Amino acid sequence: MPLVTLTFAQSLDGKIAGIAGRQLTLSGSESMLMTHWMRSMHDAILVGIGTALNDDPQLNVRLVPETLRLDVRPPRPVILDAYLRLRTDCKLLKNYSDGKGQQPWVFCASPYGSDFGSERAEMSARKSTLETAGAVVYEIPCVNGILSIPHLLRKLYGQDIRSVMVEGGATVIRAFLNQASEPRDIGTSPVVDTLIVTVAPMLVGDDGVGYKVGFSGDELNSLIPKFTHVRTELMGKDTIIAGKFI
Repeated sequence: MPLVTLTFAQSLDGKIAGIAGRQLTLSGSESMLMTHWMRSMHDAILVGIGTALNDDPQLNVRLVPETLRLDVRPPRPVILDAYLRLRTDCKLLKNYSDGKGQQPWVFCASPYGSDFGSERAEMSARKSTLETAGAVVYEIPCVNGILSIPHLLRKLYGQDIRSVMVEGGATVIRAFLNQASEPRDIGTSPVVDTLIVTVAPMLVGDDGVGYKVGFSGDELNSLIPKFTHVRTELMGKDTIIAGKFI
């Protein structure tokens, strides 16, 4: 399996996006530069389709100083898009077409799974459209709209991806955190290796989008992943918290 770094920015009240997933500028310039340096240390950068649609990200290392960027291989953009909703005019595909970025990989649900019936032909058409636009599309198992994280990571590893930086959004964050909490054999590593959270000194409010960890009620949050603190640093106005899953 590839090494996985889960990283995202949040407000003091635990929100990562605005109303209906609207993009928020949470990170300051210093912590944003840190994020781009971290990207340069990974083979792939992964986001979910919500982030891809709402933010139209480039997932590159453009903030790394140009003189140093020559020694950096651009990371592979990876999008989790169960139902192939990615726009063909997005920046990721445009950058690839213009020779300014790596070819995006899109992971979708297998159209032969239980989530599909009469929509299989439509999924096949969407796949062809994205491939024509320049994307590589991989099909993996999916349950209730959530793509299988273990299948995803095995496929990435098989394509020579040895490190992945996961940046969100909320559904993807929760999927990886829940996967990190799953019981595993003694001596095996957790699915997520490192967690790095940027906390911005601002409040978003109840209408913002947050993320959840574990379960509530009678299940007593038994599936919260085990985590050990490594370091906390101030970077500009932001607080950066880093830790390892155990």
